[in-house]
Amino acid sequence: MDSLSEPIAENVDPLRALTLDTLRRRTSMKWHAYPEDVLPLWVAELDVPLAEPIIQAVTDAVRLGDTGYAAGCEYATALADFAAKRWGWHSLAVERTAIVPDVMQGVVEMLKLVTGPGDRVVVNSPVYPPFYMFLTHMDRQVVEAPLGADHRIDLDVLADTFRTATAAGGRVAYLLCSPHNPTGTVHTEAELSAVAALSAEHGVRVVADEIHAPLAPPDRYVPYLSVPGTADGLSLMSASKGWNLAGLKAALAIAGPGAAEELATLPEEVSHGPSHVGVIAHTAALRDGVGWLDALLAGLAANRRLLADLLAEHLPAVRYTPAESTYLAWLDCRDLGLGDRPAAYFLDQAKVALTCGVDFGTGGAGHARLNLGTHPDIVTDAIRRMAAAL
Repeated sequence: MDSLSEPIAENVDPLRALTLDTLRRRTSMKWHAYPEDVLPLWVAELDVPLAEPIIQAVTDAVRLGDTGYAAGCEYATALADFAAKRWGWHSLAVERTAIVPDVMQGVVEMLKLVTGPGDRVVVNSPVYPPFYMFLTHMDRQVVEAPLGADHRIDLDVLADTFRTATAAGGRVAYLLCSPHNPTGTVHTEAELSAVAALSAEHGVRVVADEIHAPLAPPDRYVPYLSVPGTADGLSLMSASKGWNLAGLKAALAIAGPGAAEELATLPEEVSHGPSHVGVIAHTAALRDGVGWLDALLAGLAANRRLLADLLAEHLPAVRYTPAESTYLAWLDCRDLGLGDRPAAYFLDQAKVALTCGVDFGTGGAGHARLNLGTHPDIVTDAIRRMAAAL
């Protein structure tokens, strides 16, 4: 199927809907950064048509000329309803939310509420590269608490890091990536409860980036603010990753009961950044795009199995553990002997663009991140190219 004028059925895998030729007509970052002979499996964009409810909502808004400034609480209400049905989280209070331009801008604004210039922010490396870029730009010190070998939060390491960071003076925050990018780890309720307890013990404020939450199995995902002991926590959520809406800017900051007064001090100008059409799109996704999302999750699960089989056949030296969440695959390429930046080799020799693991901080050398959110034929072609290049 490859018609751009016909909607796909809710139960049809959207990853199989578009051909490579159609995808190359796109002008977004993923498809614009490299020459046409390169397969782009790097930046977190999905190679899918939009869910029909989103197309309809955006089309109706544009036809109506409803392209002014963002207003209202429909987005927050839609997220609260989605969270209650999807995760059993019934305490997401609309009055304790604020609209922000996107998740990373929201992270910056939340960290401004709980830290000051020069203060320390703890992250679990290897982790999403913009964490380093944005934190450094806002004059915060990045402190790493590396994940364990199993890609899970090492609570002993986290406790030691909190202890050292707070002993140095100033305020300390913990930027939690949940689900984790690039590993796809879904943190358990027990792990998040331990995080909350450690944060309270050491006086560390938690800001949770939960942008990939819709891509986790709904029966396994635990929103951070749903865990006891997280009343002073702050979270950022969005429909961006689950429904491929990065170009339609809108996200929500959510405060626990103990952080509501701080969230209320968010400067008014922050709410001017989101796109009104973006808000409409995200609201439609959360309200009416769940069937499409479930079909996507099934397709991603199939792609993870496919990737594992392809690596076992063609690149057995690459270590890969299929993740529970996200559409990202974390590849351990150290046994290939390609040095710290195997992604550079595969780009040059195989014409496959991956994301360089070094950019994810400690634990990223010798690794590469592969975007699985594409047609299975493209995944297959990419691995065969990579194997041939060796």
